Amino acid sequence: MKIVSLSYPLTSEQKIEHGIPQIAAIGQFDGLHTGHASVISTAVNLARKESLPSAVITFYPHPKDVMRKGNYEGYLTPQQDKQKLLADMGVDILYVVDFNEEFSQVSPEDFVTEMLMPLQLHTAVVGFDFRFGFKGAGRADMLHDLSRETIQVVTVPPFLIDGEKVGSSSIRAALYNGQISDATRWLGRYYRIRGTVIHGEKRGRALGFRTANLELEEHYVTPALGVYAVWARCTHHDDWLPGVMSVGLKPTFHDGIVKPIYEVHLLDFDEDLYGQTMVVDVVEFIRRELKFNSIDELIAGIQSDVDKTREILAR
Repeated sequence: MKIVSLSYPLTSEQKIEHGIPQIAAIGQFDGLHTGHASVISTAVNLARKESLPSAVITFYPHPKDVMRKGNYEGYLTPQQDKQKLLADMGVDILYVVDFNEEFSQVSPEDFVTEMLMPLQLHTAVVGFDFRFGFKGAGRADMLHDLSRETIQVVTVPPFLIDGEKVGSSSIRAALYNGQISDATRWLGRYYRIRGTVIHGEKRGRALGFRTANLELEEHYVTPALGVYAVWARCTHHDDWLPGVMSVGLKPTFHDGIVKPIYEVHLLDFDEDLYGQTMVVDVVEFIRRELKFNSIDELIAGIQSDVDKTREILAR
């Protein structure tokens, strides 16, 4: 998959003078969930049918992250993961548009004539709720007219699972509430985070449960504070390893911590991982974060978490 960075207004180098027409899915696609996949697969399949390149046009950073408003609280699928998923879906070209405050002011007309038309789009494939341009004034049904009828438009209806529309906001809510099975079903895969293993307080080792403290690489959606069964993979290990992850504020030992701490205890594993990148797939929520009254009570609680994790991951 070819990755092309774009900025508004397009430079002469970014404009395609005599390129091949393309069929492109357009959207933010944060989460790249099953609903987004239905839009993108529609574009890919149509492109194959028409013997044209398939493309995705997306925006980075997330508009809500730039504008600092709305209910944006982190990425479901950061750019690095999104790129790999799109390549696996058969997308030929990924256009990543630099979203900044200047671009947020662009009118629907200018977005089409100055951004989409120079890319020589044959067809734009969008979701039913697609909006574009300043304050989201542009709708899917305007793309054809604004392009002077040069761009065909395919609007994909809502994607339903068990009669419920799949959406990024629903997935975020599921993660906030520890409803991991719902998030997994709507994403079409496990919720994944990535971070670097850093030095912590080394208290886990003294308790008999060595943990890897993670410094996350991206501004991820923070799931419910508590304990999770996970699969993890590190830089120097090809295999996925079973583990228990804690996301919390360490109330047993601290007061006043605001930013959640991510710690992963890998089962039956005791190698040095400092400095390595760890990828974690969140499988199931085990329990909410608790404040234990004693060290012995804490150790018993962790052992119970480990036992439950073995049962969950053995399924």
